[in-house]
Amino acid sequence: MTATTPIRVLIGKVGLDGHDRGVKLVARALRDAGMEVIYTGLHQSPEQVVNTAIQEDVQAIGLSVLSGAHNYLFPRVLELLKEKGAEDIVVFGGGIVPDDDLPRLKSAGVRMLFRPGSAMTDVVDFLKGLRS
Repeated sequence: MTATTPIRVLIGKVGLDGHDRGVKLVARALRDAGMEVIYTGLHQSPEQVVNTAIQEDVQAIGLSVLSGAHNYLFPRVLELLKEKGAEDIVVFGGGIVPDDDLPRLKSAGVRMLFRPGSAMTDVVDFLKGLRS
């Protein structure tokens, strides 16, 4: 990835969570910042997200989880990426994640978690920081 190549990021709503307002705002902010965004829509499985990420040759996957299933969904996506030899794809996320669960998810390989109230510029800056 060169400085002139746009960052490609997949934004996914995994599991049964049907709340998509926030994830759509993030997708728009990333697009407005010059990134190529693939939004998979609602009710995606970890397998669907990983397969799409590999097919689309993304540098990052952003997962939105508000359903409380984050302790399963994030590690499952990371496990599938490793199985498919695509562990170089950065996984980050957002949603309702209790403080107690943050260390476990980060140690599993989730690079960054943005919770309600996070600034869109923080998400953009995080992804731009992947270039360095």
